[in-house]
Amino acid sequence: MVSVLIIGVGQYGSHIAKRMEELGCEVMAIDINEERINDILPFVTSAQIGDSTDDDFLKSLGVNNYDVCIVSIGDNFQNSLETTALLKELGAKKVIARASNDVQMKFLLRNGADEVAYPEKQSAMRIATKYASESILDFLELDDKYSIYEMRVPSEWDGESLSDLDIRKKYNVNIIAVKSGDKVEVPFHNTIMRSGDIVLAIGDIEEIQKCFKVK
Repeated sequence: MVSVLIIGVGQYGSHIAKRMEELGCEVMAIDINEERINDILPFVTSAQIGDSTDDDFLKSLGVNNYDVCIVSIGDNFQNSLETTALLKELGAKKVIARASNDVQMKFLLRNGADEVAYPEKQSAMRIATKYASESILDFLELDDKYSIYEMRVPSEWDGESLSDLDIRKKYNVNIIAVKSGDKVEVPFHNTIMRSGDIVLAIGDIEEIQKCFKVK
C-alpha cells in the first residue's frame, strides 16, 4: 500500500487526498486550519492539525516513512517553500509541491521539490488545446514534447489500414487505441480506419496537426 503525506487540504489538496484514499493509498492529511482537518478527516486514513514550517512537528510525523509527500499549500507560498525544503532535509523520499506560476515552480525545484504540480497552467493548456480544433477531443500531456491526443479519424482515412497510412514513418505519430462505438481495441498494422471512429494518438503537437490535418 502506498503511504502519502498531504500537507495543505484546501480545495486542491482535499481532491488529491480523497482520490488517493479511493485508490487504496494510506493518506495522512495535515493542515494548520482546524476546520479543513475536520472536513477531510472522514475521507482519509488520518489527519492532524499542525504547522508544516515547524521543524519539530514535521519530525514527529516521520516524513521519511512516506512513499510520497505532497505539498498542496495554495494560500502562502513562503510556507510552501519552507515546507518543501524541510521535507527534503528530513529525508522525504519524494516531494511533490504545488506552484501557481513559473517563478514559484523554479524556486520549489531549487529548494528540494522532486516534481512540481502546476494545476492552473495544466488546466489552461488542456482547455486551450481541446477547444482549438474540433478534431481534438481531449489530450494528456506526458512531457514538454509528447502528449496523448484523443482524435477523430479524418474522413480521408476511411477504409485505409494503418500500414497503408504509414503515419508512424511519415509523422512520427503512433496510434495506440481505436474506439468504434463502445468498443475499444489496440490496433495492429492491418486495422482498418473508419470515419467517425476515435483514436488515441501519441506524438508532438505539430506532427499531430500535420497528421490529422488540424488547422
